[in-house]
Amino acid sequence: MPTQHKIEAVEEMRKWMEECTIAISTDYTGLDVGAMTNLRRALREKGVHYRIVKNTLALLASEAAGRSAMKGLVEGPTGIAFGYGDPADPAKALSDFVRAARSPLKVRGGLMGDRVLSASEVATLASLPTRDELVARLLGQLQAPMSGLVHVLNGPIAGLTRVLQRHVENMGQEASGN
Repeated sequence: MPTQHKIEAVEEMRKWMEECTIAISTDYTGLDVGAMTNLRRALREKGVHYRIVKNTLALLASEAAGRSAMKGLVEGPTGIAFGYGDPADPAKALSDFVRAARSPLKVRGGLMGDRVLSASEVATLASLPTRDELVARLLGQLQAPMSGLVHVLNGPIAGLTRVLQRHVENMGQEASGN
C-alpha cells in the first residue's frame, strides 16, 4: 500500500518530468556528501534541479508523465538532473562539474522530449556552443555579405574622393609655387 509521502513524491517527480526540456540520468556512486552538495550548488546556479530518486517511484512518475522511455535510464543508484531551458545547459553543467571536481559521477543517458539520449550523445550535447554563441555566429555570417557589399559600393566613391583631394592639393601647390 503506497504511503501519502510516496504518492506526493511521485506527483512532484511527475511535474518535474512534464515540465523539463531534458532529464539526464546519472550514477552518483562514489560521491561523498561534500561533492554532492557542490554538485547541487553548481547545477542550481545553472537553473538545473538535481534529485536523487527511488527507482520505483521514478518509473511510476515517468509513466504518469507520459515519458515511459525513462525506464531504460533508471537502474541502480540514480540521480536525475532536470533542465527547463536550453537542453544543453544541464549537460554542460554536469560535464563541467565532473571535469572540474574530477568526480566519479557517471552520466547514463538522457531524455529530451520523447527521444532517449545515450551517454555519448549527452556528452556531445555538452560540447555544443551555447545558444547565444550560435546566434552571434549566425548574425556574423548574415552581416558579412552586407559589409562586403558596402565596401564594394564604397570603393569607387572613395577612389573618386582621393583623386579629387589629390587634385585640390596639386592645384594648391601650383598656386603657391607660381
